[in-house]
Amino acid sequence: MTDYRASFDADITFANGGGLQAQGFRLDIPGETIAEPDLAALFVRHLGLLMVDRVTLANVEVFAEPHKGSRGGPAAGATGGSETRLVELNHVIEAGMTTYPGLPAPVIRPHLTFEASRSVYAAGTEFAMDIIEMIGNTGTYVDAPSHRWAGGADLSGVPLESVADLDTVVVRLTGAAERGIEPLALAPFDVAGKAVLLHTGWDRHWRTDAYGIDAPFLSGAAAQHLVDAGARLVGIDSVNIDNAVPGGDRPAHSILLAAGVPVLEHLTGLDQLPAYGARLHAAPLRIRDFGTSPVRAYAIIPA
Repeated sequence: MTDYRASFDADITFANGGGLQAQGFRLDIPGETIAEPDLAALFVRHLGLLMVDRVTLANVEVFAEPHKGSRGGPAAGATGGSETRLVELNHVIEAGMTTYPGLPAPVIRPHLTFEASRSVYAAGTEFAMDIIEMIGNTGTYVDAPSHRWAGGADLSGVPLESVADLDTVVVRLTGAAERGIEPLALAPFDVAGKAVLLHTGWDRHWRTDAYGIDAPFLSGAAAQHLVDAGARLVGIDSVNIDNAVPGGDRPAHSILLAAGVPVLEHLTGLDQLPAYGARLHAAPLRIRDFGTSPVRAYAIIPA
């Protein structure tokens, strides 16, 4: 189903005096068309304005774009039904692919071929067994605290409730002018106990040289905001949740993993999720003394 948003200028006057103006304001709307009085009422609800006397709109444009979760809008009021569908949020792992610039690519080779197995099993019975050699940071993966902190919880110690069946908040950041995601971009969202998925749209560059250049990232201040607000997991569809410059201090990883908040990197398909209401599953392999594992991240969303 296609989501729609509206852009408009607004001039607001209040019954007890004063006024407010907005230029190029954008808002989630419930359908492809909306009457101006309904759009004005949605605008007032979104801002939580009191004692509004009049709203005058101009330059109204409606366009197709995923909902960002405007307060009081259609996404904010969405509730799940009994029917659901599944959405893949992971990249497929292939031999020779590069996930992060400079890291080794996976090698996939047979341990036992169908042909060779015929001498091992009864007539008509054959099996194939394969070996994969790869760094944990391959494809779409989850970082456990031990990825950053010596003595931190490894993959076997990550609580299942931190990586599975999580209520999600999708923060739409496509088209942002700045690379860094700061606390104000997260301020409108209630993230307590939720997986916060940062939708930057950078996955469009996956497996190209552009993927590792000037990518969006989460600032240290924004990571601290998410920890303080009670986020359970934080994910991004970019090459790194930090500003991946050589010799960088990686504050987002440091802050989130120190607080026991798993980091989920190299997501894809976040444009297919609603702003609210999806359930995320991204459980890594349960490996002792290992800090990062590829996952088949997916979401369950109301159909």
